Amino acid sequence: MDSAQGVAARTLAVEGLTEAEEEELRAELTKVEEEIVTLRQVLAAKERHCGELKRRLGLSALGGLKQNLSRSWHDVQVSNAYKKTQETLSQAGQKTSAALSTVGSAISRKLGDMRNSATFKSFEDRVGTIKSKVVGDRESSSDNLPSPAGNGDQPLSDHKPF
Repeated sequence: MDSAQGVAARTLAVEGLTEAEEEELRAELTKVEEEIVTLRQVLAAKERHCGELKRRLGLSALGGLKQNLSRSWHDVQVSNAYKKTQETLSQAGQKTSAALSTVGSAISRKLGDMRNSATFKSFEDRVGTIKSKVVGDRESSSDNLPSPAGNGDQPLSDHKPF
């Protein structure tokens, strides 16, 4: 890059600054960057020391995580948003429970009404008559029924498996 382009680029980048101000800012920038590196090194050393102290005291990262989660959950529970949501869901649950109870009562009432109806009683009588005929015939002729194996002389348990 020739000096004319360098001057033009510098002029665009530092418009409104004198050459002395620019050099002063660059020196300050270098100093701040060096301080940042130093602070990172100090922080890393402090974190290692902290970890060593926790290890010697028997404190684990899992214990700290549990404590942080517990604290966070407590903070959530005492928040207004959580309380409002909990209240809304509680009300919705109560309304749903009441609605289901009402529907259940209505169904029970309808089934009771249907059972007491003439059509159901007629159907029930017919089923009872058919049942008594089928069961009555089996009871009276149980001696003549063939065994499940087709031979009345041998019990089912004497048959050999396939």
